[in-house]
Amino acid sequence: MYKSILVPIDLAEIDIAKPAIAQAGLFSKTFGARVRLLNVMPLMPVMLAEYVPADFDTQQRDSSEQALAAVARDCGIDDTHVSSVVRQGGIYHEILEEAAAIRADLIVMTSHRPAMRTYFLGSNAGHVVRYAKCSVLVVRQAPALP
Repeated sequence: MYKSILVPIDLAEIDIAKPAIAQAGLFSKTFGARVRLLNVMPLMPVMLAEYVPADFDTQQRDSSEQALAAVARDCGIDDTHVSSVVRQGGIYHEILEEAAAIRADLIVMTSHRPAMRTYFLGSNAGHVVRYAKCSVLVVRQAPALP
């Protein structure tokens, strides 16, 4: 059913992504699908460029690639079925671009519980759901127990 699955991950909140990674792993085992883990680095505002080292973007990309490779190694998905990539730009735009590039037939991602601000501004998950050309599974984080 699924052959190519994209899993966007925020490396600052890896624990939140674990349910999506687990679901993608289950689909990978069931259908023999390839899983691509994606991290999107935001663009640095031009006005901050003079305050950071010249190789700041390169350092950030290297760090993100290493962290994402570690997640890929530890995710429990057969290493012949998992790969990772780091892109830079707008989050939902880069998710949709990577989905098109790998011809994903499923995007599995987590989302925070809706808050009032996301009803008016929209969330990255909301944009991906609206504009993706493939199926999107949004995995909610389990509610915290009192």
